[in-house]
Amino acid sequence: MFSLLIELQRLKNLDRTGWTLRGHAPGAESVAAHSYGVVVAAMLLGDEVRARGLKVDMERLLGADVRRRAERAAFDDMVGERGEKFDYSELHADYEERASLEARLVKAADIVDLLVQALAFERAGARGLDEFWDGVAERDFKLEGAAQEVLHEVFAELRSARMKAEG
Repeated sequence: MFSLLIELQRLKNLDRTGWTLRGHAPGAESVAAHSYGVVVAAMLLGDEVRARGLKVDMERLLGADVRRRAERAAFDDMVGERGEKFDYSELHADYEERASLEARLVKAADIVDLLVQALAFERAGARGLDEFWDGVAERDFKLEGAAQEVLHEVFAELRSARMKAEG
């Protein structure tokens, strides 16, 4: 594990080439910074989806212990059974194939973080980043229900923020 941590340390100093190729100064965003943004976006998207799903279930529950049962269900859902070590190669394959809901949410989080960074660059005066925004609304992440709702709302908020920034 230690050697992997040392190797991953290099990601803090590795620039994302997409921004550099588009004329942004070296150091505009590191691979590690992007990874952090994706993890946070995925966490927030997942929390929102879980909260909406839980809200529907909570509305169906009756009785004095509604809060206790809801809190326990939310905790169990977030923690789950983590007795086995992750097989990272399987996780990577799942992500590449978008086979699971989690993989599709992580890909959506990747695009959310990309757009947040593009918006930050545009607010700082950068232009010519339309390619990142084009087609996002039409893109099919193969999400359904609350997950799709949440993602569409996030994209709408990002587009709205972009419109305000443009003038």
